[in-house]
Amino acid sequence: VTLYGVFTNHYAANGPSRCLLLELLDVSVSELLLHSSNQGCSMWMIQHCARDVLEALAFLHHKGYVHADLKPRNILWSAEEECFKLIDFGLSFKEGNQDVKYIQTDGYRAPEAELQNCLAQAGLQSETECTSAVDLWSLGIVLLEMFSGMKLKHTVQSQEWKTNSSAIIDRIFASEGVVNSAIPAYHLRDLIKSMLHCDQGKRASAEKALCSPFFSIPFAPHIEDLVMLPTPVLRLLNVLSDASLQSEEEYEDILEDIREECQKYGPVVSLLIPKENPGKGQVFVEYANAGDSKAAQKMLTGKIFDGKFVVATFYPLSAYKRGYLYQNLL
Repeated sequence: VTLYGVFTNHYAANGPSRCLLLELLDVSVSELLLHSSNQGCSMWMIQHCARDVLEALAFLHHKGYVHADLKPRNILWSAEEECFKLIDFGLSFKEGNQDVKYIQTDGYRAPEAELQNCLAQAGLQSETECTSAVDLWSLGIVLLEMFSGMKLKHTVQSQEWKTNSSAIIDRIFASEGVVNSAIPAYHLRDLIKSMLHCDQGKRASAEKALCSPFFSIPFAPHIEDLVMLPTPVLRLLNVLSDASLQSEEEYEDILEDIREECQKYGPVVSLLIPKENPGKGQVFVEYANAGDSKAAQKMLTGKIFDGKFVVATFYPLSAYKRGYLYQNLL
């Protein structure tokens, strides 16, 4: 997350306090899980989140710091930069220089952190220090929740999990009934298992986890992903008929009408209406920033254009810039 500045609040109830001014981000993974209604997130979203967070952790760990409170509420989507970002460094510490304190959130806490917290509450110090490996454990649980669509707090605190967590992970993946994406699912399962070794010494580092075969598989986003994750590019569906695409004059008139309508919400950087597949008949509108795109999406969804109800979703800016138009998004 980007830090814009630091200031002191002299009017706080408990006296002056230091405040951090951070960038405003969008939806959290916690909200995405809530929206998934126990169905789990798409492979595209899981891969995107896993890669972004692992890159953040690799950087953080390289600098010698441990986040120590990784959980769905602390992973947020940046619409402007089109990536997931880590926030809330309130429990972070320098590796090898940790004060004895309560770290990580219940349900995402590594076994060694659980032990340390218990000893700290009893006024004792653990012989085993918590390292950056605690962050990998937390991320493993987050990814397992994103895949299953279930909160796993009670599962990871059960005796069965402590006895054989690998079998429970296998059961979660088997229960999803994955058919066509069996190989990607197995790669994700193995990646998650590498993060959830009880022995922190055997846990994969962020850098090693990024080498997983799971990240070499090209996934396309589902339409739900493009509704939930804002970007500066808007995609309009159910706007054009085949007949309007075939008539050059009608096509140009519609293009101008759409541009005029979309400019009500902010400057339009570019506008694309493909006449052939993939993307045939879809309208792609690139705004200068995600704020304008979000305003347009809110106002254009459900609007009637040429007798049709418009469906407005977002679209990955990176794919749009490369001219890559996903054909099957449902």
